[in-house]
Amino acid sequence: MTHDAYNNFWLSTLAERLAPRPRLEGRVEADVAIVGAGFTGLWTAYYLKTLAPSLNIAVLEAERVGHGASGRNGGWVIGNLAGLERLLGTLPLEARRACCRLLADNVDALGDVLAREGIAADFHKGGAVYAAARYRDQIAIQRDYLHHLHDLGHDENACQWLDADQLSEKVRFREAYGGIFHRHVATVNPARLVHGLAETLERLGVTIHEHSRAIAIDRHTVTTEHGVIEAPMIACATEGYAQRFHDFRKHVIPVQSMVIATEPLPDAVWQEIGMADRPAFADASRIITYGHRSADGRLVFGARGTYRLGARPKHDQAITEAEIRMRHTLLSDFFPILKEVKITHGWGGSLGLSRNFRPHAIVDRQAGIATAGGYAGEGVAGSHLFGRTLADLILERETDFTAKPWAYANASHRRIIKRWEPEPLRWLAAQAITGSYAAEEALMKRETPVPLIKPALTRINDVFASVIE
Repeated sequence: MTHDAYNNFWLSTLAERLAPRPRLEGRVEADVAIVGAGFTGLWTAYYLKTLAPSLNIAVLEAERVGHGASGRNGGWVIGNLAGLERLLGTLPLEARRACCRLLADNVDALGDVLAREGIAADFHKGGAVYAAARYRDQIAIQRDYLHHLHDLGHDENACQWLDADQLSEKVRFREAYGGIFHRHVATVNPARLVHGLAETLERLGVTIHEHSRAIAIDRHTVTTEHGVIEAPMIACATEGYAQRFHDFRKHVIPVQSMVIATEPLPDAVWQEIGMADRPAFADASRIITYGHRSADGRLVFGARGTYRLGARPKHDQAITEAEIRMRHTLLSDFFPILKEVKITHGWGGSLGLSRNFRPHAIVDRQAGIATAGGYAGEGVAGSHLFGRTLADLILERETDFTAKPWAYANASHRRIIKRWEPEPLRWLAAQAITGSYAAEEALMKRETPVPLIKPALTRINDVFASVIE
């Protein structure tokens, strides 16, 4: 396997590699300048332009459209948000339910935009299975998670328990103990989505500059290597790629995710695995697994990646043979029939993690700076919702979106997003967590009664997670 950009399966599905868009040259003006041509930046531009067509909007991208997490992720469109409990914890039940309904509706709303704009991104709403599929101990974990979802305000009919037989009707894991079915989850080809959205924006009159890396964001001004853009409002949509912006990088840091894709699987294999309705799937491991059946019959599968000392983002897409092999082994643990299949693609990249998993859409009108992010790996749907919210905030519209607890109309990101601890504390905590996860996984695999060790590992995880989560 050669380690080039086409190790990213999603990129290999694009009809052609388009010529680069012109970089920013000289000094120009805009009504809104957006830094970052990923999902957050492009959805913000889309809703700004559709709500206020006369706006002059310019989007700056350091590399190519979708270079970051938007073009590399696992393709889940989730009707939920990581860290939602931190936002909803003090709200009454009906307010929590309203937020959860909005998150559920957001999945369909994203699909509606793709249909309306003719963006062929393989959007498919098959729900998601959160399974107890490898270890018996995962049953209690998933039942606790289902209780957590209902307590947050998610509809009990939309998030329901599956017994072992019901689980096997959807996905035939090696071990099927039971699990959760969440109806409001879809899958998508993220590269087709991000490139199709960029083309839609250009048809609407939005300017996109590629190879225009922002090296400084000041009041009403973005400076690139070859030009300057002035705008009353600047939206920073860099997520895990804010390392050049001294202040933003203190609040949102990059962690790496890694994904593989199999060769197209024959019908006989799919009959063994199931997944006829193409649900996404994950188990209760802290490794954080995620997979689904692609439109062309592959199995796309990812698992937790790494944190790099100094919060360095990953700019290339290649991953090592060992990283590919680890994910193939894990996938084969779910489905032993896949042990001998060919892995045709393996790729990785960075996603943004805010302190305490607190997703946010913020407009600091005094400073002329807007930002959104902190999705913690759930940004395909989150970026659509937060881009829409950010557009309403920028336009000073009072809507259901701007009334939600993740929206801040007149605030500084310095006040809303907690700063991360300095190195090497973050890196040491990440290593400790990785080690404790491996120990916990080994104990579950053995199914050995260890009433003292397992709670101790949980406490260790919670202590260290308070540093990096």
